[in-house]
Amino acid sequence: MLAARMHEFHKPLILEEVPVPEIKADEILVQVKAAGMCRTDVQLLDGYFRKYAESKFPLTPGHEIAGIVHKIGSLVPKSAGFEEGDQVVVVGGWGDGTCRHCQEGNTQICSHGQWPGFGPYGGYSEFVPVPSRYLIKVDKSLKAEELAPLTDAGLTPYRGIKKLRNAGALGPNRVLGVVGVGGLGAYAVQYAKLLGGGATVVAFARHPDKLAVAAEYGADHVISTKGKSTADIRKELNNAVGKGDLDAVIDCAGAPEMIRMGFELLAVGGHYSSVGLVGDQIDIPLFPFVAREYTYHGSFWGNYNDLSEIMALAAQGKIKHTVKSITLQDANENLELLRTGDIVGRAVIRF
Repeated sequence: MLAARMHEFHKPLILEEVPVPEIKADEILVQVKAAGMCRTDVQLLDGYFRKYAESKFPLTPGHEIAGIVHKIGSLVPKSAGFEEGDQVVVVGGWGDGTCRHCQEGNTQICSHGQWPGFGPYGGYSEFVPVPSRYLIKVDKSLKAEELAPLTDAGLTPYRGIKKLRNAGALGPNRVLGVVGVGGLGAYAVQYAKLLGGGATVVAFARHPDKLAVAAEYGADHVISTKGKSTADIRKELNNAVGKGDLDAVIDCAGAPEMIRMGFELLAVGGHYSSVGLVGDQIDIPLFPFVAREYTYHGSFWGNYNDLSEIMALAAQGKIKHTVKSITLQDANENLELLRTGDIVGRAVIRF
């Protein structure tokens, strides 16, 4: 099969022929039809995760995967309901199955877990082996290039906004800020309207094309942050919604300057949910954090149930997509565009 593989840090992927993977008895061999390109893939190449986890080369990136069931392992139970030819999406976080988090269903935060796209097999290839319990069957009428991004870009902000909702941070007369309207933020705006309970949604970004996407996808107001101080942004926010602060924030960027801005705009008792990973450190003043009783939610990816809910919304036509379809041969060029922030929506490799 053809795969784009990483052999060392800070070097382009190498397109090469490799053997089709063998599957274990409890696995399903998925023929990849679409693989989303995530900024995390760029960070993997750039060594962002080296101090958190070891990388063994060669590895195949790509953790946003939609495809077709090609072969079923002998121990996959019939009750799982899979047949050859079924369209499926891959749940990203694979846990050890024994820890407390796995028992609660949050396999993506298992301390001994693994993820496709961070080892020998990933979506930047024509086939990938997946444990059957981490596959979700979806209707064949849905487009693979729209399904693949939902497994991370569409999943991660969904879980982050659910945390805000479940904490009581959303509802009528509340203002929810969506910080960053890249691959994740375009979905976050839509979930903010679906899950916000009537909250006013304000999107913040630097790029005018990304702000246009936010407006198209339902943001009540959009504000450009390019070249502006927090005081300038606060004034625009006040003109837009009648007050200069935010009751809640879903941060899809994770850039240090955007985090500082978000907290400077946060209202007393406000909630902040971080899902973006552009930067590597959080630097916010301690006294306002304590005295104003802020709540900071870390939110990582999503679990099987979260993704199942998203697939149901997609099947009902409630999620819009901004997708740039490319080929595997275009992977390195588009990774560079991701690095510079010049992709609107999600680049998706089609097979």
